[in-house]
Amino acid sequence: MTAEGTAVDTRPTKITYVAEATAHGGRDGFVSSQDGQIDLKVAMPPELGGDGNGTNPEQLFAAGYSSCFHNALILVGNREGYDLTGSTVAAKVGIGPNKHRGYGLAVALSVSLPVLDPDIAAKLVDAAHDVCPYSNATRGNIDVTILLG
Repeated sequence: MTAEGTAVDTRPTKITYVAEATAHGGRDGFVSSQDGQIDLKVAMPPELGGDGNGTNPEQLFAAGYSSCFHNALILVGNREGYDLTGSTVAAKVGIGPNKHRGYGLAVALSVSLPVLDPDIAAKLVDAAHDVCPYSNATRGNIDVTILLG
């Protein structure tokens, strides 16, 4: 949102890359990418009644969001001339029932910028949240908490 309260259009003006993956068997099957880089067994975690003998969509989402947000952080840090040595981003993705008889997600990102002043780190995190495609896709749809430590 802008300061005036109008929505900001975050859709791409040009598609520069397309990832393609296929699921077989839902949460108890496997997923693979078109290029063969991903070929994983998928299983329900024990907390959702499964055996946990495989990855799950929440783990894959956490991996994607954390790596994408970290790259956005590196991008904005480099633009401003800051050293992000030793920086990390960890993501926790939770799933649970929502009010509409379906399920929803919640995300907690833990950002570590050990060599930066806390005020500068906070500004970079805010800027990364504006740049990151995952943040833009989830904004207003998923509760995203960012912890800076």
